[in-house]
Amino acid sequence: MTAYADRTITCVDCGVEFIHSAVDQEFYAQKGFVSDPKRCMGCRATRRTARDVAEDTYLPGSPRGYERGHQPVDREYFAAICTRCGNAAQVPFRPRMDKPVYCSDCFRAVKAG
Repeated sequence: MTAYADRTITCVDCGVEFIHSAVDQEFYAQKGFVSDPKRCMGCRATRRTARDVAEDTYLPGSPRGYERGHQPVDREYFAAICTRCGNAAQVPFRPRMDKPVYCSDCFRAVKAG
């Protein structure tokens, strides 16, 4: 069994440093991924949205006029600080002071527990 440790990686798109957690590294290994992520969560979401928009091109012969049958929703992400560990996080909602906000690792831990 391999021991994983949190690593700091710099996003190739925006240059912001982000944490590639030990939990995520183990997940990547289980899925057979051999390389580390190159982009932070915000840039990955932006890239995914851009890819989805490109896939939703107009096709006159298709039943609804669009390949996937719907227009993609542009999702806005907000910067936040994780309530549990204090790391920076990108969340798809506007954080409020009366509710806790978790990074992806802490969210998985809270959800599982």
